[in-house]
Amino acid sequence: MKFSHAESLSIDANLSVHYQLVLDHIGPLLTTERRQKIDRVVAGRNFETAVVLEGIYDRGNISAVMRTAEGLGFANFHVIETQEKFKEANRVTQGADKWVEVQKWKKTQECIKALKAEGYRICVTTLEAAKPIEQIDFSGKTALVLGNERDGVTREMIEAADERMIIPMPGFVQSFNISVAGALCLYHIMQDRNRRRGSNADLSPTEQEILKALYYLRTQDSATDYLREMFSRGTLV
Repeated sequence: MKFSHAESLSIDANLSVHYQLVLDHIGPLLTTERRQKIDRVVAGRNFETAVVLEGIYDRGNISAVMRTAEGLGFANFHVIETQEKFKEANRVTQGADKWVEVQKWKKTQECIKALKAEGYRICVTTLEAAKPIEQIDFSGKTALVLGNERDGVTREMIEAADERMIIPMPGFVQSFNISVAGALCLYHIMQDRNRRRGSNADLSPTEQEILKALYYLRTQDSATDYLREMFSRGTLV
């Protein structure tokens, strides 16, 4: 799922509007400071790097990785829910889920197939015949896969991987907590893309404007009601 939003944004089941209308009519409802922050965030967004969590048991870990990903500019998020039960947690995303695009999957193979079809290189974290993360090129479309707390990524995912990587650990322990591993990997990926490409961001000018409109809608609670009312009055052009 690279950037997949069209120029026409769905407001509800019966109403879609062009992104420019949202910018023109919802933008003035926001403060100057909020618009400037959205501009800054959108300019740094990365959709080429997909963050994939496979079979995570603790929802708190999902939230923690999502929050880190959003904070570093990554907005393409996949959750493979292969387990039937989750461990509930008090930790929350602190609103990060509002600003990332989340795709959920019930089967690993379905996610693999979709990512491969979109040209993603699958990179898994594993101890098995793995390269140090520093040897991986993250400048293109890459799916970073983090496995569950006990067993790591599945055999199915390892066999589908284009790259197997490890975070070098000179200490006695062999693995990090999933949220720590995610943070270390994503920070490294951001730095690697900055070094190789000059920027972690990858959206075109038009895609940035579309995403900006989406964030306007998500920021302003009354935005959808406002647009519906304007359409009903025939004043939205």
